[in-house]
Amino acid sequence: MKFLLDVCCSSHSLRRILVELGHDVRLVSEADPRASDETVLAIAHEEGCIVITEDKDFGELIAVQRRPHSGIIRFLELSVSEQVEAMQEVLSHYRNKLESGAVIVVTRGRIRVRSRD
Repeated sequence: MKFLLDVCCSSHSLRRILVELGHDVRLVSEADPRASDETVLAIAHEEGCIVITEDKDFGELIAVQRRPHSGIIRFLELSVSEQVEAMQEVLSHYRNKLESGAVIVVTRGRIRVRSRD
């Protein structure tokens, strides 16, 4: 799978685990650290990337504004080590959902999945 890590989720640990698992990973911070959420979402969709973020604005962009996307994972109040652990769980249990453009919100002890309508 292809992932685009938002500026707030660009840890070396998260990137490393995804690359080690064979995924294509890009960082927003390497392309344009000041890119708007709209731009990040558009780039990710154009390139078939799943956005990984902590930013709630992506939910509004896809739910309210109906912007196209290729999937989103949002970590909510998780440390970097918790993000890495959660990412492994998401990939283990929700890979098919992610590949079909699901929105996944991860908090401590809970993973919520909203499949593409």
